[in-house]
Amino acid sequence: MKKKIFATAPLMMLMAICFAAAVDLNGKWTGSAKLAPDSTLLTLSYNFKVDSDKLTGTAHMPQGDVNITDGMINGNDFSFNVPVPGGNAPHTGKLYPDSIKMHIVYKGQHLNTVLKRSN
Repeated sequence: MKKKIFATAPLMMLMAICFAAAVDLNGKWTGSAKLAPDSTLLTLSYNFKVDSDKLTGTAHMPQGDVNITDGMINGNDFSFNVPVPGGNAPHTGKLYPDSIKMHIVYKGQHLNTVLKRSN
């Protein structure tokens, strides 16, 4: 019985590592968030690039694409800033197998959104 446990444990760990490696933030992600007080729908679009623990890429704005700054990734958690008129919009998020949950502070408003991978 102990031999089976010792043989199964490394296999289970290998499977967990493979699953974790399959979750990838690289690529284009889109979604939307509602701005108060009039519930204006803000369309969100990001193109992420991950290199080790550094997160770079672009955010699509009505004025055009802007580079994200101060991007970091640690496991499935990440953070970055998007330059906006009058300052920065800090973003924090968590990567899931099929989506991203993200919190954004934009002009004093706290927005929560879910992004999906787009092609």
